[in-house]
Amino acid sequence: MKALTATTLNDMVRTPTFVRITAFVLLSLSVFFLFNRFTATSPSLVFSSLPRPLYKTESSPPPRPPPPSPPLTATTSSLSPPPPPSPPPPYPPPPKVDMMIRMGIVDETGAMSLEFEVGDIDESWMEEEEKSRGGREEKEEKEESGARVKVGKYKVCEKSMGEYIPCIDNVEEIRRLNLSASVERFERHCPQQGKGLDCVVPRPEGYQVKIPWPKSRDEVWLSNVPHTGLVEDKDSKKWILIKKDKFIFQGGGRANRHLNQISKMVPDIAFGQRTRVTLDIGCGVADFGAFLMQRNVATLSIAPKDVHKNQIQFALERGVPAMVATFATHRLLYPSQAFDFIHCLGCRVNWTLDDGMLLLEANRMLRAGGYFIWAAEPVYKREKNLREQWAEMEDLTSRICWELVKKEAYIAIWRKPLNNSCYLNRDSGMQPRVCDSNDDPDNVWYDLLHSLSSLWLRDITYKYALQCMTCDACH
Repeated sequence: MKALTATTLNDMVRTPTFVRITAFVLLSLSVFFLFNRFTATSPSLVFSSLPRPLYKTESSPPPRPPPPSPPLTATTSSLSPPPPPSPPPPYPPPPKVDMMIRMGIVDETGAMSLEFEVGDIDESWMEEEEKSRGGREEKEEKEESGARVKVGKYKVCEKSMGEYIPCIDNVEEIRRLNLSASVERFERHCPQQGKGLDCVVPRPEGYQVKIPWPKSRDEVWLSNVPHTGLVEDKDSKKWILIKKDKFIFQGGGRANRHLNQISKMVPDIAFGQRTRVTLDIGCGVADFGAFLMQRNVATLSIAPKDVHKNQIQFALERGVPAMVATFATHRLLYPSQAFDFIHCLGCRVNWTLDDGMLLLEANRMLRAGGYFIWAAEPVYKREKNLREQWAEMEDLTSRICWELVKKEAYIAIWRKPLNNSCYLNRDSGMQPRVCDSNDDPDNVWYDLLHSLSSLWLRDITYKYALQCMTCDACH
């Protein structure tokens, strides 16, 4: 019986089924021990992706704090690993920034106010809008119905017109009006109807994609501004030079010193807080606007297309907003009270010319309580003619109620009044007079500047307005 049993067991062990069962059991045990060891060392890697149970579980008691570790010895320090580093502290929340209110309307005192009422919508305007919208919808329906619309293509102008500005380089109109020797030639003279360009102005030859900001603040491609007049000027070599295929601007130190001096003279200017929008007249290579940008101030640089030809192009290539414009005989194309700060550093504008009509234009664009900065030779030099210019400027600014806040070194800073009390308390015969109630300070399209003592007519196609001192809510 025993021999039979041993023989039977021996035969069972040799069967393929037993071998398979034994191999499966051993493999299962191996996987179990390996899995158990792996989960003991890093459980988060295995179970971190498992979903949380939807049923409510009993809260487990908080884990006991670990016992204090024994003092390190030569033996323990060599056997036990060092404790893990403590996690870094959380980042503090960003500081709260007090945003200044920059909206509202001008109240009866001429100051900005948030207390205003919104009136009813003009019904006639709504009817016109609906009619125009209906016309557009009919046109779109016709186009969708299958009618083909042919769009013509413009040819490209000659390469020599790469820097042509239609309303600035209108040679025929300038010649017709005999303005070759006048400052008016730098103003807009758009071609008459039917005489406009019939081609697309090409890019300047060799033009490259401009260098992105902020690198463009310090360098631009030479081929994009193909005039070197400012570099050849001996007074400009200190802050602009040519290096290989680029213009390099090295006036950052000068611009920052200038801005720091203004801030020190009148701290209430507060660049980036109270002063956010600036007009820079005669911008040069736009150092002033470029370095005001990092102080959270948006600067519009303006300059004529004069002998230097490329002041505005320098500003645009550097990433500073700029327009071709000049103080001459017409209002500039900006609304009243548009700027917190108007800056003239050697801008060569004769502010007292023709009873101060150019300064009155600056007064129109300057916001109530805004600042006008004049940095020029009459401020600090003692020659007789320059002293006379300074005396004229002092007299004119006092008559238009500007306050001379500070005069230091080569800089003089005036402030426009916050309300109309000074205007209303002036003598009735004082010049310049306050504008009439029907004079719109925002009517700027071809509106000619005039002083009361120099009224003249030249072309009846222009609209004329006597130059006067804008005074909101005076009437």
